[in-house]
Amino acid sequence: MRHRVVGVLYFSVVLSLTPSPANTQAAGAGTQSPGIASIPRTGDGKPDLSGIWQVLNRANDNILAHSASEGVPAGLGVVDGDEIPYRPEALQRQEVNFANRETQDTEANCYLPGVPRITYMPFPFQIIQLPDVTTILYEYVHATRYVYTNGSEHPEGPINWWMGDSRGRWEGDTLVVDVVHFTDQTWFDRTGNFHSEALHVVERYSLVDADHINYEVTIEDDEVFTRPWTMSMTLYRRTEPNFQLLDYDCYAFEWEQYYPYPGL
Repeated sequence: MRHRVVGVLYFSVVLSLTPSPANTQAAGAGTQSPGIASIPRTGDGKPDLSGIWQVLNRANDNILAHSASEGVPAGLGVVDGDEIPYRPEALQRQEVNFANRETQDTEANCYLPGVPRITYMPFPFQIIQLPDVTTILYEYVHATRYVYTNGSEHPEGPINWWMGDSRGRWEGDTLVVDVVHFTDQTWFDRTGNFHSEALHVVERYSLVDADHINYEVTIEDDEVFTRPWTMSMTLYRRTEPNFQLLDYDCYAFEWEQYYPYPGL
């Protein structure tokens, strides 16, 4: 039996360290809740999402609620209603993906996992917010993502990118990110939940207070799903002193090539 193993190397290298923003201009007068009033803001009054964030869920294993099995911890699920509205033929493909998950998942092969999956992988990521572009640095495979907030439009397609093309806008205190131009090679999790190249993702980042972001993402793909569906979760600020992203090196190899011993 052939096994694919992902090896990981960690080095204590600082990519960029941004502590909790010092600019904590109040959101307004006393009519607002304490949480909203205390969120950090940029010089132009927008919520400041800058910092290092991470989820505390098992969505990368399975975005649906699941019991513990085969070394995978249980998870409550992040899909609203705990149902993915697959078309019948697409559900059959998901079942095939699940059967081949050890070799076909992009994570198992150290490829970029796509959006939104990279947000809820078990690795921290850093948001650097500027007026015209928000940069997101992910610890996983050194990935970098640019969310353009300068009013520019998506480039004309078709284009097939691992992470899609991201264009953002502010709706009140929420950063709304529209993402298109995907490859169909990425999955939503390790169980083979998938999409086509027609995937359209809309993310919503809303600061609840200084250390928590409500992250909501809407998924649309008429080739795979019968209707749009959403996922929601909390992003937690990493507040430990001197917390930093570490260098992450991912490589895939055939187990037998390095450990050619019976019974291993």
